[in-house]
Amino acid sequence: MNNTRTSSAREGSANRVAILGGNRIPFARSNREYARASNQDLFTATLDGLVARFGLQGEELGLMAGGAVIKHSRDFNLTRETVLGSALAPTTPALDVQQACGTSLAASVIVADAISAGRISGGVAGGTDTTSDAPLALNDDLRRTLLRFASARSMGKRLRLLGSLRPQQLEPEQPRNAEPRTGLSMGEHAAITAREMHISREAQDELALESHRKLAAAWDAGFFDDLTTGYLGVRRDTTLRADTSMEKLSSLKPVFGRQDAQAHGTEATMTAGNSTALTDGASVALLGNEDFASRHGLEPLAYLVDSETAAVDFVHGPDGLLMAPTYAVPRLIHRNNLRLQDFDFYEIHEAFASQVLATLAAWEDTEYCRERLGLDAALGPIDRSKLNVKGSSLAAGHPFAATGTRILATAAKNLAENCGGRTLISICAAGGQGITAILEL
Repeated sequence: MNNTRTSSAREGSANRVAILGGNRIPFARSNREYARASNQDLFTATLDGLVARFGLQGEELGLMAGGAVIKHSRDFNLTRETVLGSALAPTTPALDVQQACGTSLAASVIVADAISAGRISGGVAGGTDTTSDAPLALNDDLRRTLLRFASARSMGKRLRLLGSLRPQQLEPEQPRNAEPRTGLSMGEHAAITAREMHISREAQDELALESHRKLAAAWDAGFFDDLTTGYLGVRRDTTLRADTSMEKLSSLKPVFGRQDAQAHGTEATMTAGNSTALTDGASVALLGNEDFASRHGLEPLAYLVDSETAAVDFVHGPDGLLMAPTYAVPRLIHRNNLRLQDFDFYEIHEAFASQVLATLAAWEDTEYCRERLGLDAALGPIDRSKLNVKGSSLAAGHPFAATGTRILATAAKNLAENCGGRTLISICAAGGQGITAILEL
């Protein structure tokens, strides 16, 4: 078990960790509006938007933590290079983090821990990803041949090495989203879980429809006006479909789980409409203690109270790839003397509609909670009207490393507008991991 305890808002610690604001660029479908932008371009534009909004130009912060899931080797120091390219003081330290889809929430916990411990007073967390600028790698045969070529001492040997090359060796390796241990994509894994948990196509489409409706309403109401900065002419998330309907969603053909469904005599249910699209984007969040907030004239939107990570054995064990949050949440809420129902809002990352529904179904299932989670009884249902009230990844898109701080900033502002309350955040991640957190105001 891996868990992280930040300072508790309820305990009145001197080093409570406040979420003071956030910024992101509107997310865009891959290979469209941001096709020529790099991860560093996206991340720097997003950070500079935050710096401008809060007047942090030239200021040295205690830390910036962030990262990307898909990045070039040149981006080995991505977050530090982003700081150096931004309006922050170049003396602001930075580090790279990578925990798949949970990257920027994990980065937020790192910054929060430093604030809680009193090592820093304020910092930034974030993440960026673009599959439009995904690195293309040399295949292993070509790479080895080129290495031998570089070390060859004679022209004759070099010519022989070049003559040994075959056309298929010149083809670059495309980035893959398959899990290395199973060879299955995240979508294929989610489809297996959807079948095992009896998640219907209709329920998935309904959740997707709600996500688009809620996100569209939030944009129309101006909710994201102080959480976003336009970039390259994009002012709203381009994956948002405000005019979608159950009829449109139900007309889409399944794209995941077709072989699994055929093997089990069932119907595949996961479509492009109830799954997240490949997306480019970046997001950041500003965190600080109360002294930092006071010095900058900022009111805390919410406090990061506690967090928990978990991992499951999806290769040899019974658990689905994206089910780790089902383990993390009971640990988190029990440590804080809470029930699953003791929250005013729930932010569950919508990697796939089926995964959100499978997670909720698991918590409602007595057998699952007893046998898998080691609990005495089921955690029970949540009030679905409190779920992802401003829309989430199905509508906004999912640039992998950027999702965590998008959710964090959205959830914090929502609590501030609600004049208080408590929010549970749950994010599933590749590699059988999950990261969760509690926010309070």
